[in-house]
Amino acid sequence: MFILRDLLVTLQAPFSDSKLGRERRLWFVFTLLSVIVPFTSSRSSNLLRSLQTRFGLDLSRRRFYTFMASSKMPWQQLWQLLWHLIPAPTVEGRLLVALDDSINNKTGRKIFGCGFFHDHTAKPNQTRYPWSQNIVTIGLLKVIKGRWCCLPLAFRFYFLNKDIQAQTITTQRAGKLMRFQSKMEQAVEMLVALATQFAETSILVVADSWFGNDGLWRPLKLSAFNFHLLSRLRANINLYDLPAHRSGKHRGRTRKYGDKRGSVSDMAADYRDAARYLSVFLYGQQRQVLAYERIVILKNLRQPVRVVWIFRKTRWVALFTTDLNLSTQQIIEYYGARWKIESGFKEIKQDLGSATSQNRNAFAVTNHLNFCMMAATFTWIYADRIKADPQRRHIVKGRTSFAFSDIRRLIANAALSDDFLRLWPGRRKAQENTFISLLLRIVT
Repeated sequence: MFILRDLLVTLQAPFSDSKLGRERRLWFVFTLLSVIVPFTSSRSSNLLRSLQTRFGLDLSRRRFYTFMASSKMPWQQLWQLLWHLIPAPTVEGRLLVALDDSINNKTGRKIFGCGFFHDHTAKPNQTRYPWSQNIVTIGLLKVIKGRWCCLPLAFRFYFLNKDIQAQTITTQRAGKLMRFQSKMEQAVEMLVALATQFAETSILVVADSWFGNDGLWRPLKLSAFNFHLLSRLRANINLYDLPAHRSGKHRGRTRKYGDKRGSVSDMAADYRDAARYLSVFLYGQQRQVLAYERIVILKNLRQPVRVVWIFRKTRWVALFTTDLNLSTQQIIEYYGARWKIESGFKEIKQDLGSATSQNRNAFAVTNHLNFCMMAATFTWIYADRIKADPQRRHIVKGRTSFAFSDIRRLIANAALSDDFLRLWPGRRKAQENTFISLLLRIVT
């Protein structure tokens, strides 16, 4: 209970000390709790009902919707505060930051950020270009209570340049068109903003092959911060040996690349027999992985990288990193942990309800997604701060670690207790609604 209160009190700091500021800081923390408490989806109407019925806030519909669509929410300061609330954010001396994008399917035609974006995960009976929002996200990868987790840190809405040029209503905020940025530019902007808060720490960006190229690496390398990249290699990329060392005087310029070794797939066939089994903590347990590593040069990055080939029965995967100090086991484990950002998208969209949001106004859409993203990060921070490991409610074969829903249940039990609610001045007694109380007892 006191851990939950201390975290929420810290997040109230960016709000002013005026009468309206004191009201909004109270609305903010209880709206964040309403998103976390598992009571249907986090649509605005359900959030208002939870605030009034469960938490006893004297808040009218009009004032709440004005608050949710406010353009004055101090999200930048709130996120920076939340970043520093993460206990021990580094893994073996570096920040592991996952980078990826996802789409949020919508149905309304005037929803901010929507467009016809390509969905590479669409099933055969689904459209390849659904009406949706495309969201570029970075998240912190860390081990909490023995399992890898991804804590969302920042996000950006990606807009198609053709939609901005057409001046569609979905690309306008307060009557002004959004500025076009590529996904790489948005990613670099978020990563540099994070690095300014952790200037003395090396940041390892873990991304899939779409982001793992010079479009992301060049601006990160030119920045004033210590970035490294870990990603997957495409099969047709050519690799080169390191240039031979030449001592003394010699004619001509020094070679930048050594001999051409061939494509990634060619080298995979050559090195399969030389691969050895390694014990790696992967997907929640120690596994034996057949792998081979070698330092080569990538021409598209213009620098040496460590490449690891991972072999299965009939398939293989090649990973690379610009951090030559990483071991083979670390490369495999860190890239395996990248999958947690995918499960994080599911938690934000389905469990926390960003996919079912019906907001259309640009500020309301942005605020609601900020609440959902921050709720996910807040939930993992709470799990990291409590002493005992959360108990898994639903037993799944092969899984012993707790789930995201188990932490939400713990927060709900603490937030809905009378002792916790008495800690907040200016809040009236919650209304008694037998039906809603019964529902909450069922879901928690």
